[in-house]
Amino acid sequence: MSGHKTEKCNCGHDHHDHHEHHECCGGHDHHECCGHHHHDVEEKKELTSHAKKTIYTIENIDCANCASKIEKKINELPEVEEAVLTFATKQLQVASDSEKDLLPLLQKACDSVEDGVVIKEKKRSVKALREEKKEENKKGEIISIGIGAALFIAGVICNGKMEIVPIVLFVLSYLILGGGIVLTAGKNLLKGRVFDENFLMSLATLSAFAIGEFSEAVGVMLFYRIGELFEHIAVERSRSQIMEAVDLRPEVVNRMTGEKVEVIPSEDAQVGDIVLVRAGDRIPLDSVIVEGESQIDTSAVTGEPVPVKVKVGEKVTSGCVNLTGVLKVKVEKVLEDSMVTRILNSVENAASSKPKIDRFITKFARVYTPFVVGLALATAILPSIFTGNWEHWIYTAITFLVISCPCALVLSVPLAFFSGIGAGSKRGILFKGGVALEALKDVKQVVVDKTGTITEGNFVLQKCVAVEGTEEELLRLAGNCELISTHPIGNSIVTAGKEKGLKLERPQKAEEISGKGIRASLKEGEILCGNRTLMEENKIDLQQYEKKSYGTEVLVALNGKFIGYLVISDTIKEDAISAVRQIKGEKVDITMLTGDAKKSADAIAKEVGIDNVYAQLLPQDKLEKLQQIRKEKGAVMFVGDGINDAPVLAGADVGAAMGSGADVAIEVADVVFMTSSVEAIPTSIRIAKQTGKIAVQNVVFALAIKVLVMILGLLGFANMWLAVFADTGVAMLCVLNAIRILYKK
Repeated sequence: MSGHKTEKCNCGHDHHDHHEHHECCGGHDHHECCGHHHHDVEEKKELTSHAKKTIYTIENIDCANCASKIEKKINELPEVEEAVLTFATKQLQVASDSEKDLLPLLQKACDSVEDGVVIKEKKRSVKALREEKKEENKKGEIISIGIGAALFIAGVICNGKMEIVPIVLFVLSYLILGGGIVLTAGKNLLKGRVFDENFLMSLATLSAFAIGEFSEAVGVMLFYRIGELFEHIAVERSRSQIMEAVDLRPEVVNRMTGEKVEVIPSEDAQVGDIVLVRAGDRIPLDSVIVEGESQIDTSAVTGEPVPVKVKVGEKVTSGCVNLTGVLKVKVEKVLEDSMVTRILNSVENAASSKPKIDRFITKFARVYTPFVVGLALATAILPSIFTGNWEHWIYTAITFLVISCPCALVLSVPLAFFSGIGAGSKRGILFKGGVALEALKDVKQVVVDKTGTITEGNFVLQKCVAVEGTEEELLRLAGNCELISTHPIGNSIVTAGKEKGLKLERPQKAEEISGKGIRASLKEGEILCGNRTLMEENKIDLQQYEKKSYGTEVLVALNGKFIGYLVISDTIKEDAISAVRQIKGEKVDITMLTGDAKKSADAIAKEVGIDNVYAQLLPQDKLEKLQQIRKEKGAVMFVGDGINDAPVLAGADVGAAMGSGADVAIEVADVVFMTSSVEAIPTSIRIAKQTGKIAVQNVVFALAIKVLVMILGLLGFANMWLAVFADTGVAMLCVLNAIRILYKK
């Protein structure tokens, strides 16, 4: 996951194990031992239908409450096994094995809830989808609101000066502003939909007309329309901001045939095609460089701001920007399988995964509206019987009808989670759904793997200590011996020698001693290169050797005399110390589970500030330890590489995969960190907590305002203007509050 190689071994396999570092089933956690097969691991996901899934887009649906009603109606169809409608992305996912053409049935279900809704199968071409996502033209609506407002203002000015003129102006204004709403309400009433927003708003304003409150009836309809318009614009903007931030797919690519450049649609590019990427262009598809060198900006994919240098033979990920040179790349994955599409799909699918609070609010909304309408009816009749003041109590009941629509509630929660998912994707963090975000905000303990998470997962020569001769000479002799080895530790010694410009020569004769090291013949004499056991078996005097550093130490003897040792260890990531400090700052404990030797694990944990360490663990031991930690501490987030740690990733409350989005990580984990940055861990926790807070704020704010207006209405202090604010005004404020998270640093 982090760019390092993973070695697999079975117990008893030789594997050139001549360094003490690699002890099967007890050594470095980077090596997968004991024949554990991760394909048997069951993924930790919610149960969903295995039927064929089709994705549709839904247009002209402006109300989140209507979206939840349509979803319920579609789920009631016998041909549909499961359906999820996501208002935030205007996407409908339907699982069905029916041979029927579902589109007419789905359209009929939509029509039974709301007129004008258009459903169609999602287009695959990038250009078509971009056209689909363009913001709707609201010019006609703005003009009608403007004319209605002008007539309303004229009516208010004339009111009291003339008798019939203001009434005519108010009626004309009402017909322009509310005619469509009343007409829709009438159609819906014939379908048996009483608790419909259009019907409730029509009933409230027509009742106001009936008791002579002409100006308030029209004014309420005017501000309701303005509120709906602004709410719609706010939702559309937030939706497009999030989707544009993650939709990095190119419309076209520059395919090369010989020296000829041909511009083709991106979905037509095939594996093996050579594509030209000029400076300033986005890399269109996951590819490998075949010609050219450049600096690329990976921030859109990984969240990492520092440009990366790339050259021939290196893989490049779609979505990254080529900053300097011209590159020719060979396509390795078609558009559908490339990173840009996987990121987009991840965000779109994540939005359809509904957290508990969202499901609760949807159920609550079904009870809330009938309850408030019943309360309005009781308010209109019961007090009036005793007081005889019918006009006052009917007016109070009308304010209840205006605030009985649960739109602010139904819209604000999913939009908050969608914004949280978008905020994560902008930072290279892919949440696999609102469920993952909701679970992450309650995490009490972060459990991390060592290799590839806290460390880079690459063995590097850290120190060269010569007790005889020079350090350069010691490194050259050890490097000569290790030229015959394929072990990562041996390779790191060879690499260090080459980087220092040393001339390395293969030994004239060499013998690899399993689990201990190498005996080789060089022109300088007989060299022993390996662990302490090898030295002691060959009666080498080690009085001058004292182990001080953590890591693997390779001891070297020349002609029976100890001449020094080399220290090789994994490199701690630059941001590890800062990240651990930030995790603790979020009042979350951190524990390291590793298969590495205890001394090495303790040393790394001490350096980065991790207090709890469990070392020399097999994969099954890690899972057992994780379950014990969860029992003692509460909800657990496990961060690993997504391959060696699959059982633990699946067993945690939240499984997070470090690395650049390999297939196994994206499949198994709930959260994928596109960059190997350790700081992505505290960032994801902060986003989850902020998202949870905003969702709760929206629910509490919307309910509190509605309840307050009801109480004020009963006491005689609330009018219809305040009721409109409690409906559309609150919904708009909830939308604006939800998208705040996108702009948080």
